[in-house]
Amino acid sequence: MNVFSRAAPKKGENFELRADLNSEYRDKRKDAIKKVIANMTVGKDVSGLFPDVLKNMQTEDIEQKKLVYLYLINYAKTQPDLVILAVNTFVKDSDDQNPLVRALAIRTMGCIRVEKIIDYLAGPLPETAAICVAKLYDLKPELVLENGFLEQLHEMISDSNPMVVANTVTALADIHASATSQQPSTSSSDPAIFTVTPTILNKLLIALNECSEWGRVAILSALSRYEAQDEKESEHICERVVPQFQHVNGSVVLGAVRVIMIHMRNVTREEFNRQLIRKMAPPLVTLLSSPPEVQWIALRNINLLLQKRSDILSNEMRVFFCKYNDPLYVKVEKLDIMVRLANDNNVDALLSELKEYSSEVDVDFVRRSIKAIGQAAVKIEAGAERCVNVLLDLIATRVSYVVQEAVVVMKDIFRKYPSTYEGVIPTLCLTLEEVDEPEAKASLIWIIGEYANKIENADELLSVFVDTFTEESYSVQLQILTAVVKLFLYKPDSSQGLVQRVLDTATKDCDSPDVRDRAYIYWRLLSTDPGAAKSVILANRPPISLPRTTVPPALLNELVGEISSLASVYHKPAATFIGQGRIGAESVQRRDSAKTALQTVAAGQASENLLDFDDEPAQEGPTGLAATQVLQEPAAKNILSGTSTNPLDDLVSIFGSASLSPPSTLPVGPATPVLDPFRGLSAARPPTGAPSLTQTTSNHQEDLLGLF
Repeated sequence: MNVFSRAAPKKGENFELRADLNSEYRDKRKDAIKKVIANMTVGKDVSGLFPDVLKNMQTEDIEQKKLVYLYLINYAKTQPDLVILAVNTFVKDSDDQNPLVRALAIRTMGCIRVEKIIDYLAGPLPETAAICVAKLYDLKPELVLENGFLEQLHEMISDSNPMVVANTVTALADIHASATSQQPSTSSSDPAIFTVTPTILNKLLIALNECSEWGRVAILSALSRYEAQDEKESEHICERVVPQFQHVNGSVVLGAVRVIMIHMRNVTREEFNRQLIRKMAPPLVTLLSSPPEVQWIALRNINLLLQKRSDILSNEMRVFFCKYNDPLYVKVEKLDIMVRLANDNNVDALLSELKEYSSEVDVDFVRRSIKAIGQAAVKIEAGAERCVNVLLDLIATRVSYVVQEAVVVMKDIFRKYPSTYEGVIPTLCLTLEEVDEPEAKASLIWIIGEYANKIENADELLSVFVDTFTEESYSVQLQILTAVVKLFLYKPDSSQGLVQRVLDTATKDCDSPDVRDRAYIYWRLLSTDPGAAKSVILANRPPISLPRTTVPPALLNELVGEISSLASVYHKPAATFIGQGRIGAESVQRRDSAKTALQTVAAGQASENLLDFDDEPAQEGPTGLAATQVLQEPAAKNILSGTSTNPLDDLVSIFGSASLSPPSTLPVGPATPVLDPFRGLSAARPPTGAPSLTQTTSNHQEDLLGLF
């Protein structure tokens, strides 16, 4: 026995399939094709069996023919030369007496997308091949135009078969989108442009009730593009589309809603509009019984509709109550819609439901529910007190994340209703030790500072935060700084040391330039003009309100016209995420680099007009970066000569005011205190680069913030 003899090749699965595909028994060949399709579906490479599968095309078995065509569509690009062998079978099937075989052959030829087979599609156009024309136009537009396929498509709109009409509309709409995307300035006389005329309108309305759900979606999409000639025609379209509200398919329902919302703009009869709104509510509610994914899409569209017409579901808030098994993304959308539907009549039911949600185990959902309570309080003044009582009940639970979110919400309520719910402040102050999140800390500090004149131990409460000033986040540091200065303006005698300490820490030990700049500004304000300090820091802020829409009005009208599409789900125009509106990573980098360069060049131009609040025309002279060469202020001279040691000199040189150098450089004069309560601040020496706390009144006009 020769041990070096070559072993026989191992027979694999493809070898067995090839043998079965060439079997003399028809059933065995069909089973082999099914196995090939199964392997192809799971991702196995069966392209090597292409010639063997191709031999089984010529058969009377429709099921086997479908399987072979499916295999061809998948592997045609990898075997373009062998596909040509199937052309004779395609041409023969396109003339078959069975319409299903004809449609199958034309569809497969359109889906193969091989250049060599396109010319064979230019034969007689069967009615069932309307969809194929759109695919052919995408591959080779000139072939479609030369053979007059577009003219035949326009004639097929008058066909008596509603499915042919629907397929024709779909094909013409795809060709229209392709033509306008390639050449946006295409003339309306171009045959590729699909314009719905009054004649076509009547044919579409007739076919609407008789075609399949996919056909109805296509026809409704075409109707939404139609521009009605007068109000009567808009009413007629709405009346013919209303029956589609009863369709079981959610896409058809939303398509009908889009058509009616668009054509309602031309209707001036308010009674007619109210009837349409009443008929629109039940189908929208029915969509909420769909699976979670469909629910979410419906909720996103409903959210958009409520921003346009808040009366659509005014009596249907209970259907949006969250279920225990709803996914979080569905619950979040329902919360937003419930707040939009809240009014004086249903606020009690809403608060009861939101209070129940606040005891859930999902922390994120609990936070959003508490935030919704605050939004309801801001929106409905009559129910604000009930909202505050619910928040107090939640604070009493002593659950950390519940308490912290409630504190944040209470800050917004104080902004909306100042000096109304001051009795709640002692309860909020008791939560001081439980608050550890930056946003909750900042909110509680803001409340303490805003009502420092009514809180007896405000200095003690704020001193706790001042002790850990450098360890807090920047947002909390800003609130501590502002709250302590407010306390000083309210109670100057008892908080001198505290304000001195926080200003000293903020200007010397803080890393954030925003915090340091605010500390310097407060210090200068307190030292030069306490009246201006009070008018700025203790100014009455305008009350906040809940925005009625989350998108601009112009964009809202555009999105309402795109209901049942991705644009209405994302609440963004379609151009921002498909087609030419898409921006790749490289484009973003190039755009950002160019933007940075332009900002650098424009920095000098912008610096001249930072405080130009007047309407007077600008004086002629050097502009941009050249303007820095003619400044004659001390700070600018120090910067140019390289002798400046003050980090704020470059800031002051922009405004053209006196240098913020140490007090020894100030003009000599009688140091008179501006106001007695602030006299104690002059005892402490300000940090390097900080303004002196006692200055002459002659320096007031040269101050950094002299505009106050």
